[in-house]
Amino acid sequence: MPFSLFKKKTSKHLYTIAFYNLENLFDPENNVRTLDEDFTPQGFKRWTPKKYRRKLAGLAKTIFKIGKSVHEYPPVLIGVAEAENNGVLKDLLNTGPLKEINYGFIHYDSPDERGIDTGLIYHQKYFKVLESQPLVLMVNNPDGIRDTTRDILYVSGLLNGEKIHVFVNHWPSRREGAEITEYKRVAAAEVIKEKMRSIEQQEISPNYIVMGDFNDDPQSVSIKTLLNHSGLHNPMESLHVPKSRGSASYKSSWSLFDQIILSHNFYNYEKGTHSFDTANIFDQDFLKELKGKYKGSPFRTFAGRKYLGGYSDHFPVYIILKYNK
Repeated sequence: MPFSLFKKKTSKHLYTIAFYNLENLFDPENNVRTLDEDFTPQGFKRWTPKKYRRKLAGLAKTIFKIGKSVHEYPPVLIGVAEAENNGVLKDLLNTGPLKEINYGFIHYDSPDERGIDTGLIYHQKYFKVLESQPLVLMVNNPDGIRDTTRDILYVSGLLNGEKIHVFVNHWPSRREGAEITEYKRVAAAEVIKEKMRSIEQQEISPNYIVMGDFNDDPQSVSIKTLLNHSGLHNPMESLHVPKSRGSASYKSSWSLFDQIILSHNFYNYEKGTHSFDTANIFDQDFLKELKGKYKGSPFRTFAGRKYLGGYSDHFPVYIILKYNK
């Protein structure tokens, strides 16, 4: 009878929290209020209902498997980036194994000109939403014109009865250059810290989970700004190995733009609270290019206009929390 020397650690008291950049999860319909024309059947990407359904199936399969190497249950919270609207998140949750799970979601349309936003998917058995709001990031481009970038999604709720505050981020891109655009991401860090200060006027020692695609690595100025004097800790910092491991790859170098950052409370072990157990990148082989020049990098949906049929150009990241009974 086959057996494994490495028995999977199973516990009803372990809970996975994940973040996943979905790489342009657009429906095939043209929204006249956003620049989504490329993702239509007649557009640059030739984005058809069949390709859309295939992408949904891949994303649903991935989300369901995150954390399964540690314990058998799907994530209780999944922050997402690059979701076009409520409709694509509804379609995602009605696809494959996810439709069997009692998931809900929170999403707000943001000013992003392409219409791609953040969202939070939550398991309604374990997480009860108390409050949510979009936090507006007001930054200008060097020419003085506003950069209509994504809002930061803020959600407070009860995870197994313990109150937590969640921030889901997709910070301004580096497209014009990392140094030139750095001030925008520093401004995003300050928006979160300002919200935290207002929370701390009402609560003593709140629990924070700050997740997202920060478009910066753990050592970047913006992330250090977020951590400075905020009581936050980044458990993902040690996972970033530029030559060999990260959540996204560019020109043979790995970045870890996707991170989940925690308040120090999660390193206490008091009864009735959650404590940090594990942090990791979900980079299993089925999510990778298996051959060629880009072997080992994320198997993405598109390379330019060429349709590859993959999942995303980012790997998900996740943490495991243990509930202390």
